[in-house]
Amino acid sequence: MGFGLKPREEKFYSYLLDNTKIIRDAADVLQEALNRNGDSSLSELMIQIDELEKTADTNTAKIVGLLHKTFITPLDREDIYSIAHKLDDVIDCIQGVIERMELYNAGTASEGAKELAVLVGKSAKHIDKAFALLPEIKKQRDKLEERCARIIECESLGDRLYRQEMAKLFRECNDPIEIIKWKEILLHLEETLDICEDIANLLKGVVVKYA
Repeated sequence: MGFGLKPREEKFYSYLLDNTKIIRDAADVLQEALNRNGDSSLSELMIQIDELEKTADTNTAKIVGLLHKTFITPLDREDIYSIAHKLDDVIDCIQGVIERMELYNAGTASEGAKELAVLVGKSAKHIDKAFALLPEIKKQRDKLEERCARIIECESLGDRLYRQEMAKLFRECNDPIEIIKWKEILLHLEETLDICEDIANLLKGVVVKYA
């Protein structure tokens, strides 16, 4: 006979899942920002991403507060702490991309930049689905490992695409100001995928410990 999760365990998983869903929403906003028409405003998208970031910060604070109050945690408290902050970092990094696009008055994104945003969106979905499996980690080990592998694959594809886009930017763009703008934006897109990979690696470590 199986046993239900304790209330505080449910809260840990619930807060983490809240933030993975925010990451999915943030990734949707990111893709909208990269695919917008050149004459459309980023101000509304900036408001949306700021609200998502604030909510994620609140959830992260709840997780940290719960760690201080809970004697026995469903996972190692160090793992929960690291994972919670990495999830928050993903949202911060997505916010950083959109913020730079607005501040720099960036024009139309290249197809490569749009593809990087698509990879962020795919990673966000895999992260969300992976965290939904955590409460049943022993039973769902194979599916969890598969999600982690897909996140890492997205990062690998993104790494190659980032290098190609940076080379193309310096090769084809003659405006040094535009180079500076898009170099920063591309860097933050690639960093977002790096942090997603960090989350996948943390989850793989948790699987080894508990599954």
